[in-house]
Amino acid sequence: MAKITLKGNEINTIGNLPTIGTKAPNFKLTALDLSHKNLADFAGKNIILNIFPSIDTGTCAASVRAFNKKAAELENSVVICISKDLPFAQSRFCGAEGIENVVLLSDFATGDFGKNYGLEIANGPLAHLHSRAIVIIDENGIVTYTEQVSEIVNEPNYDAALKSI
Repeated sequence: MAKITLKGNEINTIGNLPTIGTKAPNFKLTALDLSHKNLADFAGKNIILNIFPSIDTGTCAASVRAFNKKAAELENSVVICISKDLPFAQSRFCGAEGIENVVLLSDFATGDFGKNYGLEIANGPLAHLHSRAIVIIDENGIVTYTEQVSEIVNEPNYDAALKSI
């Protein structure tokens, strides 16, 4: 379990992010059009998983905006933004913000993604939501970079994540 903080107050995740050098766990998440996507749908590309508690918070929205800008410059890569928000909320945000370069997926249906990736928050006011994290998966499905953001209200280290590709 990872110890993280929310505005300085300690909370925990249910586990740890996948280990660098291991095969990324598969997932089944819901897209904005309510279809389902899994890891194989993005095979052959570098995959940046931008994971966060809710699109309706300032830091989470900022991370989606930042990756949306950077994604336009990436070759053979896809940025997937994942939360437990309903696809309708994710779609509303994308429309209002002009988000077009990232893929938003939801773990609302089962929560299995958060559990399988060890990043579901175990306690505190955000219990059962996702912690803020970055996971990078290479073209062969291997985890090459992870960042468990230690303070949930902070943004991830975008530059370090993108340099790992």
